[in-house]
Amino acid sequence: MPIKIMITDDALFMRVTLKNILVANGYDVVAEATNGQEAVEKYAAVRPDLVLMDITMPIMDGIAATRTIKSAYPQATVVMCTAMGQKNMVIEAIQAGAKDFIVKPFQPDRVLESIKKLVG
Repeated sequence: MPIKIMITDDALFMRVTLKNILVANGYDVVAEATNGQEAVEKYAAVRPDLVLMDITMPIMDGIAATRTIKSAYPQATVVMCTAMGQKNMVIEAIQAGAKDFIVKPFQPDRVLESIKKLVG
């Protein structure tokens, strides 16, 4: 059974880029969200195996969304997606419950390595 993944990023280009990497490697993208609040709602609805979560988004940022998801679903696996130079935010994201982080622009090998390490 394919691994179910939700992509959360306010930039359509980033969601498409990640989706292409994932689908080409046999993963099932079950949901996409454009902000943290939407991610929280969609997580509850689809219960993905893993969430790729952007840090900087409107309405609710990725760190707040990760905290909210992890408080309701402690087993949730979240990987933060961050732009270069957001080191402090990465530390905060890990403290919020993120299991790993990947840096934009995405390197397909690094994205896949993170997913395989966390959910197979």
